[in-house]
Amino acid sequence: MTSLANDIDSTTPEVSIEAFPYLRVYKDGTIERLAGTQVAPTGLDPQTGVVSKDVLVVPQTGVSARLYRPELKTDKPVPLVVYFHGGGFFISSTGDPVYHNSLNKLAAEAQIIVVSVNYRLAPENPLPTAYEDCWEALRWVSSHSVEGGVQSPEPWLKDHVDFDRVFLAGDSAGANVAHHLICRISEQDPSPRLKISGLASIQPYFWGEEPIGSEVHDLVRKTMVDRWWSVVCPSDKGNDDPLINPFAEGAPSLEGLAPCPKILVLVAGKDILRDRGWLYYEKVAKSTWGGTIDIMETPEEDHVFHILNPNSENAKALINRLATFVNQKVI
Repeated sequence: MTSLANDIDSTTPEVSIEAFPYLRVYKDGTIERLAGTQVAPTGLDPQTGVVSKDVLVVPQTGVSARLYRPELKTDKPVPLVVYFHGGGFFISSTGDPVYHNSLNKLAAEAQIIVVSVNYRLAPENPLPTAYEDCWEALRWVSSHSVEGGVQSPEPWLKDHVDFDRVFLAGDSAGANVAHHLICRISEQDPSPRLKISGLASIQPYFWGEEPIGSEVHDLVRKTMVDRWWSVVCPSDKGNDDPLINPFAEGAPSLEGLAPCPKILVLVAGKDILRDRGWLYYEKVAKSTWGGTIDIMETPEEDHVFHILNPNSENAKALINRLATFVNQKVI
């Protein structure tokens, strides 16, 4: 006689990949995302007065962007932030309510236009797909900087953006993307070349095989992060792939950051990625890159705290720091 437990086991799909606690891939090909699947509607945000809309950027791949425009207090062109969301490259989107809420606040606080890129996710689209999608989105943005550069220009960009003040920004995986795009600009114009005024790297997702700092003792979280990278990037170099370890063999030279005159790194004291953020700051500061780099740590907070708890005083301070960074001219 077959037990009920055996009946349940025989009908339960078998898991082939697990990226705890966010994603499962079953042997039948089914992908189950356990977070980052909700989508907030665009439109007027009554709390900030920011208006948003979704725009198809690359019809061939379906890559889109969510644009944010605040109640501008000036008739002059304003800075543009091209933003790349986090989520380990395998969850979340521009429509994720936590990102939508955060970027509404940033656009209002900084008085800027924001373009948030909705790149394709792994494991359906393993890396480097996300980088290529974001590069194409950057090319789309850059096409608005010259007359006749795009067949159907986006009015919010053509009418309101100062293309001499374009910033790249992102958190976690998105900060990783922003770093690589800056390096790529130095090697290949995004047709035409954008004048990048700065890079905001928020709790960047960089990693490596050899543990550093808190990773040495926090084996549970280290193992978890190790696992995430193996899901999104089929690489025989593991966590020393140049895409995830910016100091590994074959990684772009830090001198490749040359198109960017200033960088702000934001880290959180309880974040397992904290020490990688500090290492990035120290390595760039000691390089011959030639720009200015600053770092701010929020000691008592964990990863992407400003997105998960946007109304906290620490989150408000982080958004304020970003707004200051974008609006402060390089001397």
